[in-house]
Amino acid sequence: MAIVGVGVDVVDLERFAESLERTPTLRQRILTAAEGELSLTSMAGRFAAKEAFVKALRAPSGLSWTDIEVVVDERGAPSFVLSDLAAARVAELGITTLHLSIAHDGPVATAFVVAEAA
Repeated sequence: MAIVGVGVDVVDLERFAESLERTPTLRQRILTAAEGELSLTSMAGRFAAKEAFVKALRAPSGLSWTDIEVVVDERGAPSFVLSDLAAARVAELGITTLHLSIAHDGPVATAFVVAEAA
């Protein structure tokens, strides 16, 4: 395995909440319908994960934030469900594994992504 990319992002919860309030359409632009129903902290964590994904893959312009969805398994471990340009970029880079970690502490949410190829 070879590391193709690494990305990290931090989201300030207060600033994120202000952005969602100030721009009513923002939630639909950056989150899927399921993600948009979550708590503020969870939404911020998912946005941080998407930002970290974009950084790790040097994602192309035109990528829609909703092409990247963060889901959790029965144990709460997060992972990505990708479509359209996000899925195409993963295939283009030969990525076989995406590792995702999300953490929340006080006023911030953070996410870290490692992309591996065989």
